[in-house]
Amino acid sequence: MSIAAVRPVDGQLWPALEALFGRGGASNGCWCMYWLLGAEYHKRPRTLNKDALRAAVLDGPSPGLVALDDDGRAVGWCRVSPRTELAWLTRRMPPIDDLPVWSVPCFYIAARFRGQGVMAALIAGAVEHAERMGAPALEACPIDTAVPGSTRNLFPGTVRAFARAGFVEVARHGKDRAIMRRYL
Repeated sequence: MSIAAVRPVDGQLWPALEALFGRGGASNGCWCMYWLLGAEYHKRPRTLNKDALRAAVLDGPSPGLVALDDDGRAVGWCRVSPRTELAWLTRRMPPIDDLPVWSVPCFYIAARFRGQGVMAALIAGAVEHAERMGAPALEACPIDTAVPGSTRNLFPGTVRAFARAGFVEVARHGKDRAIMRRYL
């Protein structure tokens, strides 16, 4: 399997994203609302999360990117947007400075496509997208899997994947959560 394209989600690509997330809505019905709402995302009907993401996609600008395979199927997703739009992320991990960074806080990759370079393609696409949108830097809060006892909940990505893409650690939030940044 190869990645044919990484594109911002728009109304035309919504059906592909919807198919990727499936009936379950990606991670327990999150529909990529966790970093906006926090734990509240799972206390409300999944349809509200889905409707909120769909509205963001249709209203624009795109809240994230999809990785498409050679057949045009979405095999992966990442949110990429100004950090200021991610209320729960800002509350849980306050900004380290006043730079108006963009953030790539989460990924969803279909299980059968994990370990095949989809995350790397999405990170590269996020860098290009944030740069195109005028962001001064792109930030992520990935898991440092080298830390003993680190969480295996890797939806924020891994330190290793971001380091390979030219991100550098600028702070820590807990022992296994790095704050990594790439200046654009």
